[in-house]
Amino acid sequence: MKPEEYGILIVEDDFRIAEIHRAFIEQSEGFAVVGMARNGAEARDLMARHGSAVHLVLLDAYLPDVEGLELLWALRHDYLHVDIVMVTAAREVDTISEALRGGIFDYLIKPVEATRMTQMLASFRREREALAARSEMSQEELDRVLARLRPEGTTSASVRSLPKGIDRLTLRTVVAALESAAQPLAAMDVARAMGASRSTARRYLEFLVSVQVVGAELGYGDVGRPERRYRLVGDAAAWCEEC
Repeated sequence: MKPEEYGILIVEDDFRIAEIHRAFIEQSEGFAVVGMARNGAEARDLMARHGSAVHLVLLDAYLPDVEGLELLWALRHDYLHVDIVMVTAAREVDTISEALRGGIFDYLIKPVEATRMTQMLASFRREREALAARSEMSQEELDRVLARLRPEGTTSASVRSLPKGIDRLTLRTVVAALESAAQPLAAMDVARAMGASRSTARRYLEFLVSVQVVGAELGYGDVGRPERRYRLVGDAAAWCEEC
């Protein structure tokens, strides 16, 4: 496994489903399958031997030798660094509730669509990278990390609704222009990239400054006069997902 990859343990007694999950994970950038277990005993053995390389466990609720929830609590107790996602046909509210109390990262009901699995893996990687990159977090940064825990429609105030005159598609175009730039850009530079007027570009840039996704600093233009230049300072990818 490469250093930048996140290791996954698949705990699934149906070998066909396990192979589907393995094939999907191996095609997902940044992830690698550390092992596959058909029951609780094999899962415990694999974790004892390779636990330090496992970052995420995909766990079925129905296993031949142990209840999935029992194994969930055991893993949660013995391996604090590991996140757990239930991937199961269990739809009972009692099972879901106990899994949530056990601190699962996500709960996927079989049959799992590829788009839902992709969403889960992307959220996992984004959260791990966000936490690894900082020693402290502001409330806004933490809210972005915890966005997966909030129902749709309850995102933070900065992205719950956009002010009049700010279009989501155009906003993402502005962010993309800043992401691709090697240095801070003036409003005119952004205007050219988005195919709009300077005043329109400035309106979008100043909105992004207000929600702390973009920072502004003084620079000097071709004629020597100071002008505001803009650069990304927040997690633009996560912010745009909520936008």
